[in-house]
Amino acid sequence: MKQLIAPSILAADFANLQRDIEMVNQSQGDWIHVDIMDGTFVPNLSMGFPVVSAVKKYAQKPLDVHLMIVDPDRYIKRFADAGASNITVHYEACPNLHRTIQVIKEAGCTASVALNPHSPVELLRDIVADLYMVLIMSVNPGFGAQHFIEHTYKKLSDINELRNRSNLDLLVEVDGGVDESNAAKLFRAGANVLVAGNSVFSSANPTDTIARLKKAGNF
Repeated sequence: MKQLIAPSILAADFANLQRDIEMVNQSQGDWIHVDIMDGTFVPNLSMGFPVVSAVKKYAQKPLDVHLMIVDPDRYIKRFADAGASNITVHYEACPNLHRTIQVIKEAGCTASVALNPHSPVELLRDIVADLYMVLIMSVNPGFGAQHFIEHTYKKLSDINELRNRSNLDLLVEVDGGVDESNAAKLFRAGANVLVAGNSVFSSANPTDTIARLKKAGNF
């Protein structure tokens, strides 16, 4: 089972973004997680196409682009063109989710779906076979440095059951409040990819922190 670390540049120093991307390039991090927020679906704004393109210019790791936006279909091709490898949309933002997944694939990216903390895993039953990954939000989306929601472990159990029934190749990602205190438990519970933002970029040695998070998957 894959056990990957995706440092989230939402927590990076935007005045030194190239430096922080190059740090991730040299680290044991596997992906670069890019959070896109529109101020409507979530109560915050982050970055857009120019920043994603700039990140892609220096990134040597795949860009894991997480769209926390309404009507994501309008922008999927532009994020793909900007350099996304994987695009994740929110179940809650997509009234025609099957069509949205097809649009992502047609744009040349892997297609994934995120669930907010209040949304049950069972909502994905009829789409999970078409997905590359499910992202379980372990905080409410929109802000970094939030406290981890413990109910996430129950949702990981639920998604594991769904994966075993419908898509054995499905990856499961956890985003929010991930740090060295819970990384090993999350991996053991069935997560494949851990997004880590504040716990990496606010640490004294981000490279070492990434290495320890990665090591948490060795069990």
